[in-house]
Amino acid sequence: MSEHFKKFDWPLIFSALILIAFGLVSLYGRSGSEGLSNFKKQILWLLVGFVFMLGISFFDYRILKNYRSAIVILYGATLALLTGVLFFGVSIRGAASWYRIGEVAIQPVEFAKIAIIAVLAKYFSMRHIEMYRVRHILISGAYVFLPAFLVFLQPDIGSVMILFAIWVGVMILAGIKIKHLLLLAFAGMCTFLIAWSFVFHAYQKDRILAFLNPKFDPLGAGYNVSQSLIAIGSGGVWGKGIGEGSQTHLGFLPEAQTDFIYAAIAEEMGLIGVTLLLITAIFLFWRLMSIAQNAKNNFSRLVAGGFSIMILVQIAINIGMNLGLLPVTGVPLPFVSYGGSSMIALFVMLGLLQSIKVNQ
Repeated sequence: MSEHFKKFDWPLIFSALILIAFGLVSLYGRSGSEGLSNFKKQILWLLVGFVFMLGISFFDYRILKNYRSAIVILYGATLALLTGVLFFGVSIRGAASWYRIGEVAIQPVEFAKIAIIAVLAKYFSMRHIEMYRVRHILISGAYVFLPAFLVFLQPDIGSVMILFAIWVGVMILAGIKIKHLLLLAFAGMCTFLIAWSFVFHAYQKDRILAFLNPKFDPLGAGYNVSQSLIAIGSGGVWGKGIGEGSQTHLGFLPEAQTDFIYAAIAEEMGLIGVTLLLITAIFLFWRLMSIAQNAKNNFSRLVAGGFSIMILVQIAINIGMNLGLLPVTGVPLPFVSYGGSSMIALFVMLGLLQSIKVNQ
């Protein structure tokens, strides 16, 4: 047992716990019973997630690597859960993305991200020397398109972006040709134009227009970003102090515990606080990439690399929308934002990475 835990990447785990601490401090500083309730719930999710990580570390990841049936079951379960939530899920903040079990809401897309990483790692680890063949790009894209389409129907555009970012990132790690990557970029732009004309809802268009022009609808679509920028700017170097942020505690900053928790931290902890948060996030990303680089086989390398990409993209999108550099898409800040599904899913992935460390 002790030998098992000695092989853990403890710096990776500690960096994740430090990021979680930033979120917990921000939640604790929020006045009112709701803020304190979220703080207690987040601690519970942390404990549950940590137990999941320890348990999954004993799971031999090579089962996913060597047995196609395991991947098929995982992928099938993912599609079933994403389909079921469209019929039996509850709507929160305009998206039917959650299963409600008593007082607990579970968002299956957070676990779907793990499944897609494993599916892509399995597919490309067996065909990495054939990445020059376009059909592998098309087939792998179909694997991603099915769950992404189901997530789009919820609708959850932010998670759709993450799923496709994972796909492109894993292909880059697997050795996709530059010309194929450029063709994908062109296809992505064409898809966006078609979606803008025939698919996007009015509120989604308004968010993009507000991103392009911050003065567009300042009391509507542009309100969230405007309040976020005010909160970040008012924090200064040292911040206003925990529990002293006026934008956060007077309710001007929306979703201060989830989508805009970065702005809440910047207001109360200042430039010093967010700098330490970013340094910790960079260290965590470095540890993830170290596992990928030291992996003994292509499957584990692509799993660790895919998780690294997912974390990096989510951090970039969340902070980007807090700073007004990207449209608001509802992507949480990994390990920092409040949310049980995200927390547990991240620890499940950490457990799988520890399994890779232990069994290689």
